[in-house]
Amino acid sequence: MADAATEMEMLLEKKQVVTVQGRDKTRRPIVRIVGKNFPARELGGRGGGQAEAALKGYVRRRVLPAIGETEFVVVYMHSGVDRGENFPGVAAIRAAYESMPAAVRERLHAVYFVHPGLQSRLFFATIGRFIFSSGLYGKLRYVSRLEYLWAHVPKGELDVPEVVRRHDDELERRPLMDYGIEASERCGVFDAASMDTTASLRSLRCVS
Repeated sequence: MADAATEMEMLLEKKQVVTVQGRDKTRRPIVRIVGKNFPARELGGRGGGQAEAALKGYVRRRVLPAIGETEFVVVYMHSGVDRGENFPGVAAIRAAYESMPAAVRERLHAVYFVHPGLQSRLFFATIGRFIFSSGLYGKLRYVSRLEYLWAHVPKGELDVPEVVRRHDDELERRPLMDYGIEASERCGVFDAASMDTTASLRSLRCVS
């Protein structure tokens, strides 16, 4: 069990799913989460409970020490996420947050949700109110374009993956995608969220 959890944590590190890099404009450390990089297929195949435990362990052992004892922010990049390949599941996101000690959760200043899309907004405005604690829900900030993120984070402080930049360019060219009127050119991109019936990493997964 321990070896499997360690192997999963190493996979999360290799994929650079969660990294601490740079500081925002008030010098808070930034925790960057790239949804596209999350290896949901590999982790899910090894048992949802173990995968969820690995994510919690990774946050505790790799992320929290890098943050230190100061306030911090999270930048979650949703661009290019596909439900069958790399979505970690709302349950996993909640588990990672709740695995933090209360004192650490209090130091979380904001969660910047980059490229949320209409359906994600609707989900968090309805079901999200019930499955997330009020502390986390109240810190959620939607960022529809990278240019709005730069109001909070200096441009050179954060490494933005190419898939995020491409999606941002696509949104600029096709603004109706923000309202769910026009679909993305990339097949399989999902945005809606709902609940499955299993209580594991695969639970509360997003579905198209």
